[in-house]
Amino acid sequence: MTAAALSKHLRGQVEITLVESDEIGIIGVGEATIPHIATFNAMLGVDEDEFLRETRGTFKLGIEFVDWLAPGERYIHGFGKLGPELDGLPFHHFWLRAQALGESVPLADCSINTVAPRAAKFMRPERGMQNSPLSEIVHAYHFDAGLYARFLRGRSERQGVQRIEGKIVEVRQQEDGAIAGVVLEDGRCVEGDFFVDCSGMRALLIEQTLKTGYEDWSRWLMCDRAVAVPSEAVAPLLPITRATARPAGWQWRIPLQHRIGNGHVYSSRFMDQAEATAILLKGLDGAPLAEPRHVTYVPGRRRKVWSRNCVAIGLAAGFFEPIESTNIHLIQTAIFRLMNLFPRGADSAAEADEANRQARIEYERVRDFIVLHYKATRRDDSPFWRQCRDMDIPDSLQHKIDLYRSSARFFRDDNELFGELSWVQVMEGQGIHAQGHHPFVLLRPADEVLAFVRNTRDVIARCVDVMPSHADYIAAHCAAPNLNSR
Repeated sequence: MTAAALSKHLRGQVEITLVESDEIGIIGVGEATIPHIATFNAMLGVDEDEFLRETRGTFKLGIEFVDWLAPGERYIHGFGKLGPELDGLPFHHFWLRAQALGESVPLADCSINTVAPRAAKFMRPERGMQNSPLSEIVHAYHFDAGLYARFLRGRSERQGVQRIEGKIVEVRQQEDGAIAGVVLEDGRCVEGDFFVDCSGMRALLIEQTLKTGYEDWSRWLMCDRAVAVPSEAVAPLLPITRATARPAGWQWRIPLQHRIGNGHVYSSRFMDQAEATAILLKGLDGAPLAEPRHVTYVPGRRRKVWSRNCVAIGLAAGFFEPIESTNIHLIQTAIFRLMNLFPRGADSAAEADEANRQARIEYERVRDFIVLHYKATRRDDSPFWRQCRDMDIPDSLQHKIDLYRSSARFFRDDNELFGELSWVQVMEGQGIHAQGHHPFVLLRPADEVLAFVRNTRDVIARCVDVMPSHADYIAAHCAAPNLNSR
């Protein structure tokens, strides 16, 4: 992703060398994304249908959370609008007043992004229908991460990137500590003025060499292991990621055109590898297509993502479990940050300070949103969930919970990733119910508020009725060839 973006924008004015080894596999568990990736692909000039064919991808309207609040409970964190605004106020304030008046319309019935996936329906937004929910559909993707990397590698090389196959065995530094070059297994030395560390959790440059330090967040995010396995595709093809809570973590389900990506994220303090693997295999929809792969990680962030003449991108900068599909997005924002702060010369201390400030805020806000999923639970069926329920949380998260619980208000900090739409759906879905709503809602008569909420539900239901199935839409627009060859 980094090579493709930089080569696109620098247009040959800077020599870009990519060092990687086919023998070193990628983590590849995060095959689900959030809508911002469409902006990244558009920046590269990528055609959406071509991208989905090449990566055997599908569309994604949101994430379904099963058994998180309590066994038997489920909700969807959908993208897109949550009902229309009225009188300059977000829809959920009117929905809350309708609930107080005795209305039983579920919040999930008031967004086309949460109704359509329950019916396995999908279509791109109809931009010409400005007053219809069909114009408000917002989507992301599921895709094969390995195929996406191959797709971008080809674009990068066509844009002038020189790719060198090989393993790095030594990092050489200048007298001032900056990186001078990397030495490969065969003795070659690749020198450079600026280095981007995409070496994953090894953090070969940013940590092993420059020793920037790591902030461990396992006190709040107790899961530190994952086991992943692909399985056979099954019908219906759902345009949604599913996250199902398990006794010591959760299981993901990501439907692609040719298979389903599955994984079990768990805490090694509460479950061993054998039990975690057995739970994953038992929960598959179809037969497994490979042997399970195991991943060990420490949730948290690098204390500096930019040190001297090196920037860390991706897992080298930090790691979150893929519960809200943030890791690929954090690669994307790190690339944009690097482009915005691209150094003018050898002295880039001011740019590095700003990059580190932005990254710290970004990671902390994402952390709070993920911690919310664990803290706000009524589960009492395992030691893991009891500890999650009872743990202390960051003050920044507690403030958001208190404000929402008081009056359903939310304010976005420092351009943080997740906005009001996301926080409202997860708060309500996880059992944090607002005790009140904005007082301006009372300016509308009760019967108008009830009619407004009911009409929103009814219009969305009619729109979903005319949508094609997700499978049919893909078959018509972006079906991958040779799906029988895995």
